[in-house]
Amino acid sequence: MLNYVIRRVLATIPVMAIVALFVFSLLYIAPGDPAAIIAGDQATPADVERIRESLGLNRPFLIRFGEWAWQILHGDLGTSIFTNLPVAALIAQRIEPTLSLVVVTLVFAVSIAVPIGVVAAWQADTILDRAIMAFAVLGFSVPVFVIGYLLAFVFALQLDWLPVQGYTPLQDGLEPWIEHLILPALTLGCVYIALIARTTRAAMLEVLQQDYIRTARAKGIGQTGILFVHALKNAAVPIVTVIGIGVALLIGGAVVTETVFAIPGVGRLTVDAILRRDYPVIQGVVLLFSFVYVIVNLAVDLLYTVLDPRIRY
Repeated sequence: MLNYVIRRVLATIPVMAIVALFVFSLLYIAPGDPAAIIAGDQATPADVERIRESLGLNRPFLIRFGEWAWQILHGDLGTSIFTNLPVAALIAQRIEPTLSLVVVTLVFAVSIAVPIGVVAAWQADTILDRAIMAFAVLGFSVPVFVIGYLLAFVFALQLDWLPVQGYTPLQDGLEPWIEHLILPALTLGCVYIALIARTTRAAMLEVLQQDYIRTARAKGIGQTGILFVHALKNAAVPIVTVIGIGVALLIGGAVVTETVFAIPGVGRLTVDAILRRDYPVIQGVVLLFSFVYVIVNLAVDLLYTVLDPRIRY
């Protein structure tokens, strides 16, 4: 068990090194001269040269990457070109709304998707099963921003049940905090629910055909116990896998969702940085998202050993 954990932890080091190399290369592989783009059309050659020097574009790539990686290891993500503030400070100011949105969406999506996936497998080839799968297909098909605008129009503008936009910090009260997150979480969770529900149904269908399920039925175990204790536990590995993979959907969808609902999170920070060509901020945010995704996948790998002890060996 310990050897497996150590191997998985060590395996994340080269992955993060490759990710860091790619993130740093964004400054060099971007089309055109980044310094000239940042300086604007009215900039003088001296302005362009000053920006190029501040970005390190006039120095060898490997030397600049080594210095940047060393700064990253010490918690320094660089300085924003436009605000002249540390990138780490900018991210810290915006992390709470994004973290709140992702956590609420994750809890909401998993608590809905897994039960309806189990029910769909239990009622396979019935009207209920087809209705659930139709919802899953619809959730995959409709873009996130369309769902967001539709929900905002119905529940905020027409019914006036929920706020249209904005974010209220948790320290200002639980009720306003959750009210501002309901619509964004519903928007962001639709695709995630569809993904998890389809995977849960497929995994459960396979498990429900096993001999030990028929044995459990013969012993008189109730349907609820068979579905949510015996079957779901043995179908958990692919479900946990897709939940971990779906974190990438949440991270990518958070950028669009925060823009639609005017949430001042890391997603909005990313959009603003891209529009301004603020490469240090873009690099810092992409590196943070990549690090979170690698850590989530590491946690999923370690969770496998709990769900299926055979994986330890």
